[in-house]
Parts: sequence; C-alpha cells; structure tokens
Amino acid sequence: MNATNIAYRKDAPLSLEQFTALYRASTLAERRPADRPEIMQQMMDNASVTITAWAGDDLVGISRTLTDFGYVAYLADLAVSASHQGLGIGKQLIAETRAALSPDCMIVLLSAPAANAFYPHIGFNHHARAWVLDGKESLG
Repeated sequence: MNATNIAYRKDAPLSLEQFTALYRASTLAERRPADRPEIMQQMMDNASVTITAWAGDDLVGISRTLTDFGYVAYLADLAVSASHQGLGIGKQLIAETRAALSPDCMIVLLSAPAANAFYPHIGFNHHARAWVLDGKESLG
C-alpha cells in the first residue's frame, strides 16, 4: 500500500459502524467512547470539518475538527488505521483540514501519548498550558 492510492474527502457521508471501526483500528478508541454509540454519533454529526482518507471503499483515516474557521480550530481527532500508518496520511489529513480553514486560522490539538513525537516533525509547536475538565468533574 502507498499513499498515492488514498483519496481524501471533505465531509463525506459515513456510517457509525465505519466511524467506530476506524477508531478501533487506529487505537484511538482507547481514549474515545467507542462503546457508547450515542456519543460517537454526536461526535460524528457535530464536527465542523471532517476529512476522511479512503483506500478504495475502506475508511483508513479521519481528521475531525471543531472550529470558528477564522481564528482557531481544535483538531479533536486524527486517526489513521494501524495498517496504513507511516504513509503520510495523517499529515495529508491535516493539510486538507488547513485548506478548509482561513489562512490565518491556527490548529490546536491534544496529542495521544504515542503520537507526541509526530507533531513537531510536521511543524507543530509544543504548548505547555493546556487544561482539561472531564465531563463528570465538578467545578471547584
């Protein structure tokens, strides 16, 4: 398999089964509620920009972004099937996402621990001041 056989699509229709299967195949399901279809459906339906990568009819990558399109875009999920990693698909998914935003719009993301070395390699800068409040945590 090589990256030239991959087609990228903006906001392509997806089934919940395809979406969830990709998260499992990429290991992102370890950090996402893949066992809660109602939440996965909300994630799929409410993203501002979704770019998908396809090898024929097989979904092999996704970039799911929440954004105002002008100032900031939160790249909520970047997932590439383990069978297709190392081909530049993740980088191209980010490039396609950038193309859907205004030229000055910054992209912000929280990295999966195993992907931490990937982002500086493609031009991201580390930012030490990120904070997370889990959905079940109360405000102090």
